[in-house]
Amino acid sequence: MNIGLFTDTYFPQINGVATSVHTLAGALRKRGHRVYIFTPKDPHTPQVQKDEDVIAMPSLPFILLRNYRMGLVYSPRALNQISHLHLDIVHTQTEFPLGIFGKLLSSVKRLPMVHTYHTMYEDYVHYIGKGYIVTPTMAKEFSKLFCNSATTVVAPTEKAKHFLEKYGVTKPIEVIPTGIDTSLFSKNNFLPEDTLALKTSLGLCEDTPVILSVGRVAKEKSIDVILRALPKLFEKIPQARMVIVGDGPEKTNLENLAKQLDIAHKVLFIGAKPWSEIGKYYQIGTVFCSASVSETQGLTFAEAMAGGIPVVAKKDESIQNIIENNKTGLLFETQEDLIEKLYLLLCTPTLQKRLSEASFLKMQALSVEAFAENMEVLYQKTIELYRPETIYGHIAKRSLSASAKAVKGIYKLPKTIVKKSASKGFIYLPIFHKNGIGKIEKSLEVDTVNKDLEQ
Repeated sequence: MNIGLFTDTYFPQINGVATSVHTLAGALRKRGHRVYIFTPKDPHTPQVQKDEDVIAMPSLPFILLRNYRMGLVYSPRALNQISHLHLDIVHTQTEFPLGIFGKLLSSVKRLPMVHTYHTMYEDYVHYIGKGYIVTPTMAKEFSKLFCNSATTVVAPTEKAKHFLEKYGVTKPIEVIPTGIDTSLFSKNNFLPEDTLALKTSLGLCEDTPVILSVGRVAKEKSIDVILRALPKLFEKIPQARMVIVGDGPEKTNLENLAKQLDIAHKVLFIGAKPWSEIGKYYQIGTVFCSASVSETQGLTFAEAMAGGIPVVAKKDESIQNIIENNKTGLLFETQEDLIEKLYLLLCTPTLQKRLSEASFLKMQALSVEAFAENMEVLYQKTIELYRPETIYGHIAKRSLSASAKAVKGIYKLPKTIVKKSASKGFIYLPIFHKNGIGKIEKSLEVDTVNKDLEQ
């Protein structure tokens, strides 16, 4: 099959979506498929996008998140530029610009579309006007509309599936967890002296107990919950340290919180690290800890477990398929519970060993091969079930009017607005506000898009 993956975030950005896309593409290629990754062009990392199968689309900086870029919305003439790829299926990994582009492509070219729902957006609305511009209710409605525009929906966990069903998603939903390439994190890949050298470079001793956090430093990750538990823990284990690997919009706030709690000298913010090096950073941890309940799957938990690092996590449905309390990890519910679990694990080597071995074995079942095989079966089933006339009727006409109808189909735009946008030769992106669909903003002229694609 020729498969198109559409994502608004990709390497070198380190997050769950980028990891999932990279893992899936690699595994599908090993199975003989041709996989193209459509992602926003990043002028700062051209070397990553030299791969002929990574198609960098024109983009703009995303003002709400530093170091992120936002793809643009395109016209049918731009869509025709990629006709020679002969895609068999579109697989969107985002509901935003590149996801919209994938939806337009699937509609205009009459291609079946699979959509993976990675993000619980109701937990992220604080990034847009502190939740006053986009409300949780609007985020749910947005998720429902986009998922119902797909042929089939993929949920990484039962938790995500349950939420989508509550939102009103009526399309078939398949639960397919993202696979983990355990070889990238296995202790066997790292020499003890290299791990010691890394700890030394961070000012840590060989026997320093390390509480580790890896991932985007953002409000929804609830790192502050862990920091607030540390003063009491450090009273019991004064030699312990916390190392936070990652960057994000909450970093400054967390650094200030550490100062207020008088633990700044024991909390290391070491920033984001290249994907190729992430595995060795897990090895410096005595325990991996996360209080996030905003995950749809929580890949960092799985990565830590694949690396043999015991996990302490906030009890949540998103991780119930991989973390069973006192068997493959420890689960907490309150701050006192967190302090107790961290103290117990840091002070009990036998417990560390038991959980480490059990969690590593658990990860063997969540293989990359199984991930790719399950997705391949879903692609084949989706292609067989696909009937263009049941989705957008005669929308396959290659014209500006066709793409305008596709946008209307996704967002329920007023007919007069869509007609106006088509007549002027633009594709418009709906902007949401508290009262529903708000103003429609011009995104890009057709000739400009074609010029960018040719370059």
